[in-house]
Amino acid sequence: MIHVFVGPTLARSEPQLAAPGVRVWPPARHGDLFDTAIRDGDTVVLIDGLYHQVPALRHKEILAAMGRGVRVVGAASIGALRAAELSRYGMLGVGHIYTAYVRGQIDGDDEVAVGQAPDEEFNALTWPLVNLRHVLDLAVSTAVLDDDRAAGLLQALRAVYYPQRTWSAVRAVCRRQGETAFAGWLANKREQDRHFGDLKRADALAAIRIALASTTEATDKAGVAPGWETAYFRHWSNAAVRERVDGLELSTEDRLVYQQAFDPAFPERWTAYLEHLSLHPADGGPGLPLAERLARACGGGLSADRVFHGAVDLRDEQSVKLLLAGETAEDRRAVARYADALAWTRRSRPGFSTAAVRDEVARDLLLGVWRCNEGEFDSEASARGLGQAASAVEAAKRFVPGFLDETKRTETARGGC
Repeated sequence: MIHVFVGPTLARSEPQLAAPGVRVWPPARHGDLFDTAIRDGDTVVLIDGLYHQVPALRHKEILAAMGRGVRVVGAASIGALRAAELSRYGMLGVGHIYTAYVRGQIDGDDEVAVGQAPDEEFNALTWPLVNLRHVLDLAVSTAVLDDDRAAGLLQALRAVYYPQRTWSAVRAVCRRQGETAFAGWLANKREQDRHFGDLKRADALAAIRIALASTTEATDKAGVAPGWETAYFRHWSNAAVRERVDGLELSTEDRLVYQQAFDPAFPERWTAYLEHLSLHPADGGPGLPLAERLARACGGGLSADRVFHGAVDLRDEQSVKLLLAGETAEDRRAVARYADALAWTRRSRPGFSTAAVRDEVARDLLLGVWRCNEGEFDSEASARGLGQAASAVEAAKRFVPGFLDETKRTETARGGC
């Protein structure tokens, strides 16, 4: 399967996007390459991406995809930029724009950035600077402009903020620079060919052609740099893992945190998980029973959760199976309700995030559920794999809007009786 992430660079009507085995995605954003629909051995063609209004696709997400055998091709827009940065690790760059980035002829994000329509068509509303560079080069090659005049126009056009670089703005700059003849020439060329000077489109189509012609070439996993999977990356990847269960599309991380917060037996589950990690070390070292490893580490005087802080990778099916072994259908329905409550709060209060939830509210929630006092809070959080009290409080904040809503409904119902 070829997954093409594209927005304003190509119209959805382009024939290559309808080729068998091609799936078209919206412009890429942070987390998209973790989608389980992108399987090992597939090809990703990265063309467009979002970055102004949402977090951009990160380099390590691309490395992670290539590390599991996904072939990643980049061109035209953010794809060209990321390919120039990651070509040494196996990402394939295609086209003139990619080459210009590699050679240092261009270096800014603003070269390929455009404003786009807020609909599913993602039409470009502005001109990318890289296309204007190309048009100016064509004008010089046909003696419409000389080098100095073209350089002056480019400098003036670059000074226009990218979301404001519309065709009207381009014409206004030309008038201000005294280059109305060039503006007329460009308008005439665009009437003859609506894709005139569209270097981004040409590069994007070239990348898709290459992907279609060589779908069997997977990325060599050995080419991906080792040792880059940091705690931050695990946080991103865990947050992106989702699964459809009982007809519900649920975040696996939400399901785990719900168990950590609300399952009375979860401390035993966490100990079993630590046992699994001790017997099957991620670094390939010798496996040992947890009790033996604990005795070697501290003489056995501390509980395992206080000594070993096992990282959780929710992409690993065995880990998920162990950690969610006690989950019930009612638990999953509760997770869905709490997720809906959080989503509703975000919609009704623009700018809201879980950081706005007061620490003491989440703390009181957990103290009540765990039936422990402040002095026992850290130990209970550790026993549940949450590290310490502060981490437990942050993790539980996602459930506070739903928990408070359910509490309010319960109290109202009791009052009505």
